[in-house]
Amino acid sequence: MSARLMKKTAAVAALCLLALPAMAHPGHGENAGFLAGFAHPFTGIDHLLAMLGVGVWGGQQRGGLAQPATFLGMMLLGALAGMAGMTVPGLETGIAATVALVGLAIALALALPNWLGMGLVGVFALAHGNAHGQELPAASAACGFMLASAVLLGAGRFLGQVLAERMLRVAGVALTAAGVVLMGLN
Repeated sequence: MSARLMKKTAAVAALCLLALPAMAHPGHGENAGFLAGFAHPFTGIDHLLAMLGVGVWGGQQRGGLAQPATFLGMMLLGALAGMAGMTVPGLETGIAATVALVGLAIALALALPNWLGMGLVGVFALAHGNAHGQELPAASAACGFMLASAVLLGAGRFLGQVLAERMLRVAGVALTAAGVVLMGLN
């Protein structure tokens, strides 16, 4: 795929995001249950892109299950912290940055040592989990967003294994552009 086409793809992805809200978390409450939790990762573009991206990047790695599994475990820890009232300064900007960084890792086909890749996605997951836990503090909602996150990570991993390398690089560039746009909206 040509550099020109890659630039156009990234520009289209960025422009599409301008019409979407940067905040992934409107209107949930303490009474939100399993279905609200399950819908949550699908309705916030930042969470959706990050979880798919982590899955794709994990699919590009030799230890492909390690990164998505680490993401889920660390996201649960972050959610528990959020449920306990712990907040992270600049959380929304940090979450948007995870989209840009995982996109960059995909675009560069970055192959880190397994422990380092797991550490990186673990930090990403703490931020995502903290946001989920603050806005959906019920245990039933946590079960929902954990299941939805596993589905997204699995779908991303599948894509990371079956898509051609050029398509993955274009997707990585688009994710990076989307993350940069989302950071600008926060």
